[in-house]
Amino acid sequence: MSPQGIGAQVAEAIAELLRRRTREGIYAELTHGMNPAVDTATYPVLSALARWGQRSAAALAAEIGLDRSVTSRHATRLEQAGLLRRTPDPDDARATLLSLTDSGEQAVKAMRERLADRLDRHLAAWPEHEARAFATALTRFVHEQPFG
Repeated sequence: MSPQGIGAQVAEAIAELLRRRTREGIYAELTHGMNPAVDTATYPVLSALARWGQRSAAALAAEIGLDRSVTSRHATRLEQAGLLRRTPDPDDARATLLSLTDSGEQAVKAMRERLADRLDRHLAAWPEHEARAFATALTRFVHEQPFG
């Protein structure tokens, strides 16, 4: 397969992963049975705060690709459920910073464990050397950030 053909194959696989239906299916599996405030809509807010730390709703919205007002609504639901807190931004008196509470961190930990377990179960059907090679190659691809 030519390098252009490989690129097309990778592009198709990435497109499938990024499809809204695919993401929502993953999020639904990860959030099933969690706090009612944790669902397919609020999952990206929790996950992003766990991954990148506290930030304003505007900065978080830009990171996760949602409108700021939508992100703020999701944050309010999560705050009311005790999973997220708002604190004044020391650099901007008009803004607040969003961060996870201990309960929010525990929820993210549980969802990440579910995801890792799900992937482990799927990859268990692959020969071990292929699964390890896939993990290594995917990690390299992501860290080289061809688009960022």
